[in-house]
Amino acid sequence: MSQTQPTINEDGTHRSLSNRHVQMIAIGGTIGTGLFLGAGTTISQTGPSVLLVYLILGLFFFLMMRAIGEMLYADPSQHTFVAYIAKYMGPRTGQFAGWTYWLGLVFLSMAELTAIGNYVQFWLPQVPAWLIELCVLSVLVLLNLSTAKLFGETEFWFAMIKIVAIIALIVTGVVMTINHTSTPLGQAAISNLFIELRAFPKGFMAFAAAFPMVFFAFQGIEFISITIGEAKEPRRIIRKAVNNTLIRILLFYILSLVVIMMIVPWNSIKPDKSPFVQVFQLAGLPAAAAVINAVVLTAAASALNSSIFSAGRHLYQIATEAEGKSRFSSFLARISRNGIPAHGILLSGMLMLLAPFISLFRGVGGAFTIVTGISSDLYIVVYILAMLAHRRYRKSPDFMPSGFVMPAYSITSPLSIAFFVLIFASLFVMPDDRAGAFGAIAWCLAFVIFYAFQARRERDVKDVDSLSGQNSH
Repeated sequence: MSQTQPTINEDGTHRSLSNRHVQMIAIGGTIGTGLFLGAGTTISQTGPSVLLVYLILGLFFFLMMRAIGEMLYADPSQHTFVAYIAKYMGPRTGQFAGWTYWLGLVFLSMAELTAIGNYVQFWLPQVPAWLIELCVLSVLVLLNLSTAKLFGETEFWFAMIKIVAIIALIVTGVVMTINHTSTPLGQAAISNLFIELRAFPKGFMAFAAAFPMVFFAFQGIEFISITIGEAKEPRRIIRKAVNNTLIRILLFYILSLVVIMMIVPWNSIKPDKSPFVQVFQLAGLPAAAAVINAVVLTAAASALNSSIFSAGRHLYQIATEAEGKSRFSSFLARISRNGIPAHGILLSGMLMLLAPFISLFRGVGGAFTIVTGISSDLYIVVYILAMLAHRRYRKSPDFMPSGFVMPAYSITSPLSIAFFVLIFASLFVMPDDRAGAFGAIAWCLAFVIFYAFQARRERDVKDVDSLSGQNSH
């Protein structure tokens, strides 16, 4: 076989993603609008202690990726990390996690699509948002229906734009600090980091509230696990992609925040404005808002592109694991000639069409925000289930002691699970997150009730069959 030809998996999907693609997809999954836009809010609330928030959460996300990476290394044939939840926690728990994660992806995609409409209107205010959203969604769905390699190539360049923007910020900030550049807010200096230096400058609750905010900024870091099923040399790539996660977090998040606070004193940062825009404007770049708008547009398009890719694979995984194959699951489980779960992508894309519809009717926006909050909160539940599945994997015959093992497992595994549980519990304390947290609990209870009824019906059927068998004798 030629080296240029992708390896074909047993299910017909193609291993056409190279190390270059997966590494950049990993960066794209780590860096999103949470850094470019949301960082201003967290800095203004916590001051320099925001660095500690990012560092703690970065460490636990790294540990989660090591747990997922360990299972991927042992069995790199799976298309999503949710497959391991089904494998080690049971098919029904796997179905719950699969549908939950897929629905979360769809709603988050709709949120990104709505944001894209707003970003494009920065340049084209006369064009209706619903038309922009429809065009962007159509292009990205068609791109995902082509080949995994083309998706990887697109994500490579999306990630490259984000990296260039961050490097530009860091270089600009370092030059301004070295030259002690004067700005309307004072002088750029390292000493700006130590203004009102206290652990909780706006109180402990403001510090605690930053954890869920930063948690959602890291959301999507697990996307690299969804590319492994279609990656060349998966085991070699898993090690590199996962191990570099912490380095990327330190480099892109921590260093960016340090530079921002050296230029703009943290108590002068406007929470409703991108700190990137504020830095570039102070550096004398009049087009800062337009440049960062383009970068944020790229970040949103990248997130949407990855979500479409991931949503299609999750629907495919759900269909292949369904108990008792129905026509619908058989339809979703088909792989196209070019090795793509096309039906899963199309169905996900069709549901995402609700976003342009919502843009037409502004009154629906409030309900949409609540649903997006619920889907976001449900990700924490899926992450906890992934960590529990990893513990089951460790006790199974599949465990590879010589593989890519999680460091200090006996300590880091229970500590990570406890931390994620604590993050979910904190949502009930935060007024903005409370509705989403209760909605997430309601969704979980709905599944428990559904499966309880399903189990009871199956027992009744067995009892009827048993009785009819006895009567026939």
